[in-house]
Amino acid sequence: MSEHLWSMTRRQFLGNFYTGLAGIGLADLFAAEDGWQPGRGQTHHPARARRVLQIFCPGAASHLDLWDHKPALAKHAGKALPGEEKLVSFQGANGGLFPSPWKFRPAGQSGKMISSMLPHMARHADDIAFIHSMTSKTNTHGPGCIFMNTGHAVEGFPAAGAWLGHALGSANENLPAYVAIPDIRGEPPNGKANWSNGFLPARHQGIVMAAHEPIRNLTGPRDLTDKEREATGGLLDFLNRRHATVDPGNSELQARITAYELAGKMQLSAPQVMNLAGETATTHKLYGTDDSNTLKAAYARNCLLARRLLERGVRYVNLYCASRASGADGALNWDAHKTLQKDYERHIPIFDQPTAALLTDLKQRGLLRDTLVLWTTEFGRMPTQQAGTPGRDHNPDGFTCWLMGAGIQGGTSYGATDEFGRRAVDKVTTVWDLHATVLHLLGFDHTRLNWRHNGLDRRLTDVHGSVIPDILV
Repeated sequence: MSEHLWSMTRRQFLGNFYTGLAGIGLADLFAAEDGWQPGRGQTHHPARARRVLQIFCPGAASHLDLWDHKPALAKHAGKALPGEEKLVSFQGANGGLFPSPWKFRPAGQSGKMISSMLPHMARHADDIAFIHSMTSKTNTHGPGCIFMNTGHAVEGFPAAGAWLGHALGSANENLPAYVAIPDIRGEPPNGKANWSNGFLPARHQGIVMAAHEPIRNLTGPRDLTDKEREATGGLLDFLNRRHATVDPGNSELQARITAYELAGKMQLSAPQVMNLAGETATTHKLYGTDDSNTLKAAYARNCLLARRLLERGVRYVNLYCASRASGADGALNWDAHKTLQKDYERHIPIFDQPTAALLTDLKQRGLLRDTLVLWTTEFGRMPTQQAGTPGRDHNPDGFTCWLMGAGIQGGTSYGATDEFGRRAVDKVTTVWDLHATVLHLLGFDHTRLNWRHNGLDRRLTDVHGSVIPDILV
């Protein structure tokens, strides 16, 4: 090959060069004819869902005390976990089997057993598909959270919402495609990495909005007239475009320009979407926005904001209930190592009514027909007591997530943990399977939604993942 290259005349080289360019053009044409190009609202196949609401309870919410009924825990309370009598987990040794402090009750026509601490959520049992065999590859909160959100347990990868913004673009030019709503108690473990754009263009990162945190600097200077403001905007646009032309490969620069343009549009749209005062008194009562529990009221207002964002075309909303760990386990999130009953009797009432109200509101407005709802947490908890405490340690080997809405077969339970809830044993499921299913409902083949980075075709599902057909309509 090299000898042939050196023996070519200048005329032969140029002839082959242009032939090669034609081949590149044809390859690009064929690629376009293959159907899909990102960011243009196109999908690989007809979509069931147009948008996603992901409700995240950081701290590893216990499946055994919320959704996964295990009568054997009461029957064998205090006994060692069979086969793991000397188990040492994340924070040390484990004691005997620990039944839930609360009774489980049948809910809906399906008779799904749900904790009696969740009376409002129980009303939606027949619309939910529970995955009881979820697993994680880590038992640490930070990596667990970003694994659930990005498909990777290390930082630097795009979140699911960033992938969707890349794939579909925005449905509302005046609002972001991807919004993260952190809890009033703070950001989740690993913070902004949970809604990062990773190696995708920076414009795809999640934009933080919350009812308790008004967006700053939306109001322009009062001494500027509309004409002056329009002229200033025109000059900025000219300068931005010139900079972009000079440095076309600078993703951060392009994202900053896009962000400023979006910020200008949001001067009108954001105050409207964040103004909850226009909602009816009935709606506020449904959510509990004026509840005497200030944490519950704050989360309720975030739930109401989530609905307002979804109905205005935001593609992906991350809604968090609780925050990162604190000096006292379980004080700010669901990480109940030492005092499970006390911690969950604080957290569950904050979560139950507002979340159920959001689902009810989406359903009443017809939004659930094309909105996919996910409930997630980073991993589960042990069926045993953490040694010397009335709490549970981390358990990545079997826990629960659930889905509801567009394309989901409600009133179903998929997979199972063993009789004690220790490990997934039936239809074992991964985060990648969950993401593959979400993308499928959004109209995408997860193996084809990728981005070339450092010589690899990266994707949300890494090199794994299978759609879960049993939970689909």
